[in-house]
Amino acid sequence: MLGLRRSPATCRARRVAVCLAVALVCPGASAMIEEGGVESTKRELLRSQAIALENGEGVERNPVLAAKLYCEAARLGDATSQFNLGWMYSNARGIERNDTWAAFFFHAAAEQGHEQAQRMLKVVGGAPTYVPDCMREPEPTKKVAKPRPPRWPGMDPSQSTVRSNGPPWIIALVKKIAPEFNVHPQLVLSIIEVESRFDTVALSPKNAKGLMQLIPETAERFGVSRPYDPAQNIRGGTAYLRWLLAYYEGDVTLAAAAYNAGEVAVNRYRGVPPYAETRAYVAKVLSMFGQVFHPFDKRVTEPSPLMGTIQALRTRS
Repeated sequence: MLGLRRSPATCRARRVAVCLAVALVCPGASAMIEEGGVESTKRELLRSQAIALENGEGVERNPVLAAKLYCEAARLGDATSQFNLGWMYSNARGIERNDTWAAFFFHAAAEQGHEQAQRMLKVVGGAPTYVPDCMREPEPTKKVAKPRPPRWPGMDPSQSTVRSNGPPWIIALVKKIAPEFNVHPQLVLSIIEVESRFDTVALSPKNAKGLMQLIPETAERFGVSRPYDPAQNIRGGTAYLRWLLAYYEGDVTLAAAAYNAGEVAVNRYRGVPPYAETRAYVAKVLSMFGQVFHPFDKRVTEPSPLMGTIQALRTRS
């Protein structure tokens, strides 16, 4: 073989990836992944080593371990890993064929815009209604005390303490409107900052409009006729938040995930969907809001019929 020398940087990256494959026993790799909590770095390392193990590139071929690493990257929202794992299951590529699991991973990748996965949907059919074990969130290594819920409802909105870099007039508008829906202003401001960065005329590729990025269906559902009117937009988005908080029984993680990806996706995946965008979105909202629970009004709507299943899966993780 005519030698192509790998650069020191390439070799070092491969060594880090190998360390990752053996449960992160390499301190350097662990620090690299955990520093700043950057999931994108972890997804990339998991995917690169899984590809090497699947194809025997520089390491001994090990499709079983490749599938395991692909699934970890898939859980973190990596569309390429989702597609590759679907392909392994659909073609029995070193692992037992499983058409149902293949359909699950092809659908997850397709929903993130992966073109090859979208073509595979014609073959695999509808999305499964369950989530493979390897896609569940791992149990935290340390028990974290449940944060105290915000003092809401019942607090004088003028006394609500919020943290926001938004324009004062938008903050004032939120502090006026949010209490009408018994939603804490800090949560509304967190959603606005992540959704639009306080741009009143923001427009997404999916036709979501305004401060709280209301798609036409949501705007109509909550009586918003002028989505670029800041007050109407905030009222519609806050009404939707109130509904989601009731639907998910005050679980801010699920409510934020549903605001981004829709409650249908959250229910189908029994939790935060495995989309990189949604995972990052939820993390930002939780960081800005600072709580995982929000008081909710049971009269707004019946809870999701899958809340029991979601809670059971969390307990079993």
